[in-house]
Amino acid sequence: MQALVAEDCVSGYHLEEHEAPPRDAILQRPSLGDEIYQRLVDDLISLRIPAGARLSIDGLARRFGVSQTPTRAALIRLEAEGLVVKKQYSGWSVTPLPSPEQFAKIFELRCLIEPASAAGAARLASPEALAELRAIVDEMRAMAAEDIAGNRAKLVVLDSRFHGAIAAACGNELIEDALGRLFTQMHIFRLRYHSDVARAVIDEHIAILDAIGARDPDRAERTMRGHIEAGRERIGAHLNAAG
Repeated sequence: MQALVAEDCVSGYHLEEHEAPPRDAILQRPSLGDEIYQRLVDDLISLRIPAGARLSIDGLARRFGVSQTPTRAALIRLEAEGLVVKKQYSGWSVTPLPSPEQFAKIFELRCLIEPASAAGAARLASPEALAELRAIVDEMRAMAAEDIAGNRAKLVVLDSRFHGAIAAACGNELIEDALGRLFTQMHIFRLRYHSDVARAVIDEHIAILDAIGARDPDRAERTMRGHIEAGRERIGAHLNAAG
């Protein structure tokens, strides 16, 4: 079967795809939007679709052999996770990667605010906030035990939720807003964590949660700082490899 080149689904970038299966077979599949979402996540992780590339709903729909409705649903889900962005006049595009200089500034800011956020959460977190943090960590553990490779995008979302919940628990909405913007810029890199790195991140989250749950601000601050510095080294290694 000859491979077809799907044009216009990614502006200035061509993806090779095998001939689409019969439309009746596609329509019988459950959760088309979920399937397209996962295939797009795989393309982002593998760099088949590069960071910053423009995306066309019509081109993607033709590539996958489906209508625009599930394609749009997949893009909306990716947008909610910070993996793609939609602008009024230019349409959809993959979230751009930070430059090495931006990357350094992002982690400099995180090292300034997140340890203080964790210390504040250790002092001020309500029982409900602690329960939310435990639920997030439990969900991450379950996904890691099940299939890390297949759950990378979900783990990234849970990672963001964990840090966001700590910021919310410390009672400073400015920290919460700032972290939300920072995490969006790092999503693509964090998708490429392999299984060992994902488990290390989960273990670090458990240590942070233990310190917050113990109402130990000093340990929470210290543990969060170690987590941020470890993350800087992990993502920095990806930057160096990509550069």
